[in-house]
Order: sequence, then C-alpha cells, then structure tokens
Amino acid sequence: MDRKKRALLAIDALKTLYPDAVCSLTYEKPYELLISTRLSAQCTDKRVNIVTDELYSKYPTLEALASAPIEDLEEVIRPCGLFHTKARDIKALCGELIEKWGGQLPDTMEGLTSLPGIGRKTANLVLGDVFGKPCIVTDTHCIRICGRLGLSEGKDPYKVEQQLWQVIPPEEGGAFCHRLVHFGRDICTARKTWCDKCPMTGFCPSAQVNGEK
Repeated sequence: MDRKKRALLAIDALKTLYPDAVCSLTYEKPYELLISTRLSAQCTDKRVNIVTDELYSKYPTLEALASAPIEDLEEVIRPCGLFHTKARDIKALCGELIEKWGGQLPDTMEGLTSLPGIGRKTANLVLGDVFGKPCIVTDTHCIRICGRLGLSEGKDPYKVEQQLWQVIPPEEGGAFCHRLVHFGRDICTARKTWCDKCPMTGFCPSAQVNGEK
C-alpha cells in the first residue's frame, strides 16, 4: 500500500473516531492562540489552559501584555516551564504585533515566524485555525504517529511537514493534526500503543510488525 492511500485511510479512520476536530488549547482572541501555543512547548495543553485562564484575565489586551513587567509575566506562566524565555518572547511579540502589525496577526508563514519565539509549528496552527488556510502542525503526536503509520520518516519537524504535504490533501491537514493529538493521548501514546483499540491496525505497518494485525 502506498503512502497516499494509507494517509487517506488514516484520515477517514480518525474522522470516525473524532468527528469534532478542534484545538485542545482554549482561546477567545486570535493572538491568544499564538501565545498559548508558545507556552505549550514542553508543557501539556491542559496545564497551559489553566495558566492562560489567569494570564488573559490579568492582562486582557495586547497592550496590557506588552507593558506588563517581565517579572509578573514570569510568575504567572511559571507552571508552564521555561518561563524566563517564554515571558520574554510573549512580551516582545505582543509589542511587535502592536508596533509592526497594527495589533493584528500576520496571515502568512513569513510574517508569523518573524515574531519572537514563533516557529513553523505555531505558525501553521494559527494559519489553519485563525485564517482557515492549509496547514500541517508537526507536534510530537504528529511526528510519532505519522512515523508509526509509515507516512513520514525521521523526527525533524520541518522534514516531516514536507513529507506529509506530499500525502495529506491540503484541506485535511489542520483537522488531521488536531485529531492526531487526541489519538496520541488516548490510543497511540508515546509509551504504549493500544493496537487492540485502534481503528488503523489493519493498515498500520507498526501494528503489523508487532503482530497486532
């Protein structure tokens, strides 16, 4: 079975398993998704949502975040880890959004990745969820599961993204990656694969190797 066919089967299987493909990060304003995704580096979405509930209540605007004392930002986001770097990036990107972009998010990969601390993963998520553009978000779940499915090779996020663009229809990318997050938490986890519960066992190369077909 070639990769494109396997990719389409995976898309259909995950649609059935998770009909509602939504981001697990909670946000109300577009820039909040940008910040929440930055905070999610080496942190769970569940914890980020708890922290940002306080963060966005205390600093409800871009201007408030940009002008907040760095020490105060660090204290609020401390539970997310790497709080020195994340606080610096948040304050800087909020300032840049105000000064360079008129308080609006840029709607291109180049514009988003020009912001402090924003890489392709975050930019792709924003492009898909905020602007409705084709995207592939190569987070840890995506890289791990697509590797097991034989849709990609290696662990470099950029290389995996480019490989997936070749087999995932553009209009399916964003929802597919959201579903991979849920699937990666429930069934195809980092520590264990629950192949007996997986709807993709029949065409997953890793499950076949493990004798689960």
